[in-house]
Amino acid sequence: MVRIIAGEFKGRRLKTPAGDKTRPTADRVREAWLSILQRPVQGARALDLYAGSGALGLEALSRGAMTADFVEVNRHALAALKANIAALAVEDRTVIHRVDALQFAERLRPGQYDVAFADPPYAGEQAARLVALFRLNPFARVLSIEHRADQSIPGDDTRRYGDTGVTFVYAP
Repeated sequence: MVRIIAGEFKGRRLKTPAGDKTRPTADRVREAWLSILQRPVQGARALDLYAGSGALGLEALSRGAMTADFVEVNRHALAALKANIAALAVEDRTVIHRVDALQFAERLRPGQYDVAFADPPYAGEQAARLVALFRLNPFARVLSIEHRADQSIPGDDTRRYGDTGVTFVYAP
């Protein structure tokens, strides 16, 4: 079960996608992650790349973000995401983009968002590619990426929670 940890929607349960294509971020990791970004999230334009159920972006909205854009391509994840947005009645503060997250990020303008979250598949190099793209085009004030704890991501600060790592990359 995934739930909102804090803020306006604290305790609300979220639907998770059917199947095994997505891996929801553990509550304790999400709690620590959003606590680190508490100040930047206030009044922010948030971006949730590889959104899955939307837990990161919805948590940001619950904690004071003004808007959240969600980027997801998996149809099961999209169904859960749409249901979660409707259940929290935040349709007027959200936009869903059904497109590959890296392709979406490549088209962004510098500073288009305040805070960006990314939870790419652990297998592959998508996290490292996203950081490289962000270094060339800082589309948010801060990009934060979930990854395997043993994976080295070239960011500015990495926190580890068991087998999960979260790396923060700050715009210059």
